[in-house]
Amino acid sequence: MNTIDFFEAYRAENPSAITIGTFDGVHVGHKKIIENLIEKSEGLSTTLLTFFPHPRMVLQQDSNIKLINTIDERIQLLEGTGLDTLIIYPFNREFSRLTARDFVRDFLIAQLNLKKIIIGYDHRFGRNRTANINDLREFGEAFDFKVEEIQAKEIDDVTISSTKIRKALTEGDIDTANAYLGYEFMLTGIVIAGKGLGKQINYPTANIYIKETYKLIPRQGVYFIKSIINDVPVFGMMNIGTNPTVKGTKQTIEVHFFDFNRDIYDEKIQIRLIKRLRNEEKFDSVEKLQQQLLSDKIQSLALIEKYHAQ
Repeated sequence: MNTIDFFEAYRAENPSAITIGTFDGVHVGHKKIIENLIEKSEGLSTTLLTFFPHPRMVLQQDSNIKLINTIDERIQLLEGTGLDTLIIYPFNREFSRLTARDFVRDFLIAQLNLKKIIIGYDHRFGRNRTANINDLREFGEAFDFKVEEIQAKEIDDVTISSTKIRKALTEGDIDTANAYLGYEFMLTGIVIAGKGLGKQINYPTANIYIKETYKLIPRQGVYFIKSIINDVPVFGMMNIGTNPTVKGTKQTIEVHFFDFNRDIYDEKIQIRLIKRLRNEEKFDSVEKLQQQLLSDKIQSLALIEKYHAQ
């Protein structure tokens, strides 16, 4: 897949079949749309046009929108879909003021070499989002490209899935989120130095810093997780929370890996959430916290066997 994020200099050499959307989550519903695009491309080069930042981040300054994926995670997930080209357009206010006709003529036709577009019935575009699929059909006749409408049910399924994924993550329901995603929800960040409290109680942790403030962080609690470090799968357990037993106040993301003792400070790692074990709790003593962590580890080790057996 060819990924383009410097759009002004880009000109597609080959005629394109295009779909447009945020595709946050790149979940099961999104993949059906991409499969539809590839299947009906009629030999054209397949292109997905997406936007970053999310339009709401630009147009609604007070928006606290949280996304399922960071832009890098979105690219990673789209890599395996079979698309020929991914265009990441840098959305800004100037772009939002383009008329629908200018968008089609100057971007889709002139730069992306559009010959076919596959789009949802509810897709709206252009200044103030006033144009719809009927306007797109008129542009298709004027500029000689085909317009194919994605079935309403498929689009509704995408919307429902995205809503359910966000709700499930907020509630800590990883099983439901992963089922709709079609993969294990991920957190990607840099390992930074913490206070070293985990090491003091024989549960050293990697503290994960996620710079993308728009990334949706699941409900606080303890999770069974998996990571790939230097091409080797490593399992562990992760706490999202404030560490109330030791009077913590700031939310952190800390991972204790099993049978792992490498120095990974400053490395970028990705954590896959497999199962939520419990809520974060405040214990009466550090000793009781240690007892609970041992119980969490025993439960997690049992889950590793189950995970490998799947």
